[in-house]
Amino acid sequence: MSFEGKRALITGGSRGIGRAIAVALGKRGAEVAVHYKERKDAAEETAAEIERAGGKAITLSADLEDPRANDELFDELTARWGGLDIFVSSAGASAFKKVGQYGPHHLGRTFALNVQAFVLGAQRAAEMMAGGGRILALSSYGSQRTFATYANMGAAKAAIESWVRSMAAEYGPRGITVNALSGGLIDTDSLHYFYGMPQIPPMESVVSRIPRRRVGTASEMAAAALFLLSEEADYITGTTLVVDGGLSVVSPPFVGEEPDRGS
Repeated sequence: MSFEGKRALITGGSRGIGRAIAVALGKRGAEVAVHYKERKDAAEETAAEIERAGGKAITLSADLEDPRANDELFDELTARWGGLDIFVSSAGASAFKKVGQYGPHHLGRTFALNVQAFVLGAQRAAEMMAGGGRILALSSYGSQRTFATYANMGAAKAAIESWVRSMAAEYGPRGITVNALSGGLIDTDSLHYFYGMPQIPPMESVVSRIPRRRVGTASEMAAAALFLLSEEADYITGTTLVVDGGLSVVSPPFVGEEPDRGS
């Protein structure tokens, strides 16, 4: 899949899955804008990796919890490029607590960064996609499944997937596809942070129940993203592609845990 001549903005492109997608696009010919909030060094290293592979990249900073900063980001990108072909919304964060421990500030900040920033970003991105384009949002299996301390983020991801469906219907006639990419346990700093919290059980207890019996990688998420962002996926829109090794399709009683009671 070639992305020669394409212009791509990746929010949260300085680390994790966002970084992997940014590098993969850059290596295949896209000119990439790597967004970051505070980690300038990480964003610049992502851009440098793209350039070492022969691609082109710029870095842009913005606090996407602030709608004004979101507008300023797209204003700067419009001034630099004029148009846009790919928008990947990867930036996200939340507080992980029990339901009764969430306060208004937790709810507000999670909504602002995960849902609001995606919607406002997609609006501006679509305005820049005069000849059609691709919009992709990062989700997780917490959008459909319940697990400890993930209520706030899970609700945000579910909202994102709902917005994806509505955007796909409205933007489709303009040649813009809108999809989500839902990851399971993906080997990133965020995964190890979550499973390092004292109230979360050991990661091994979950991995043993994944049909593929391992965590996924950021490069595997990036490979799936490249397909959805490619010309080959022009007839795929409004859907969520799941990359979780089968985690979301299993439920108790778990296969492989049946008692041996003879025939």
